Amino acid sequence: MSTFLFDKIIFGPVRSRRLGVSLGINLLPGTEKVCNFNCIYCECGWTYKSKTDGSGLPGREEVRKALERKLSEMKRNGRTPDVITFAGNGEPTLHPEFPGIIDDCIELRDKYFPDSKIAVLSNSTTITVPHIREALLKVDQNILKLDSAFDLTIRTHNQPRVNVKVEELISNLKGLNGQLIVQTLFLRGIYKGKVIDNTTPEEVSAWLKAIEMIKPSQVMIYTISRDTPDGGDLHKVSLAELKRIAALVDRLGIETQVSG
Repeated sequence: MSTFLFDKIIFGPVRSRRLGVSLGINLLPGTEKVCNFNCIYCECGWTYKSKTDGSGLPGREEVRKALERKLSEMKRNGRTPDVITFAGNGEPTLHPEFPGIIDDCIELRDKYFPDSKIAVLSNSTTITVPHIREALLKVDQNILKLDSAFDLTIRTHNQPRVNVKVEELISNLKGLNGQLIVQTLFLRGIYKGKVIDNTTPEEVSAWLKAIEMIKPSQVMIYTISRDTPDGGDLHKVSLAELKRIAALVDRLGIETQVSG
């Protein structure tokens, strides 16, 4: 299917379903995905590299210069981003200079658009690394993935290439003391001959218990909107169903954002 990669360090701004007018930053190669997950729904396609030694990546100074050029241009043209988002071709926190790049981004945001937010979209696997955790806690929107509270579902949906145990992951997310946004993608269908569905009563009940434990500042609920890597029988969840799940989160007193 027609998945895609971001071929530049800075891309957009684009209209994001969840974030508004988003200026994107890709810290990974423009020609391949680097991620320690291999999600069956990823718009960037399959993962072939799960880690990086830094080769082929843009350096900290290169990222800084590219970002300043774009922010300066947007300032001259009167275009204000709602958010500057670290996303791109995989897991941004795998970049070896990630903490320093976050510091540079905060400095440039404060210089050009002090009212804009900085967001990081991460799969949550690196939050126990002290310098990564510290960097994530500096940004306005620390958006971390939790697609299920069951190990089997995580193995199927996210296909981690590192050891992920949901109980430990939930505990690590809880340890951020509310300074995070949990993002969850709901979908259903058939993958490699097996029925998958993280919207069942059992799935949602266990996930809600995890959310209640983690106590994030917000939950972002969404579903697939673009092509998936294998072009298989995967289906988006209706907006009405997402809103039903969101209402259950609202009852916990946690702000919920739904993107259909």
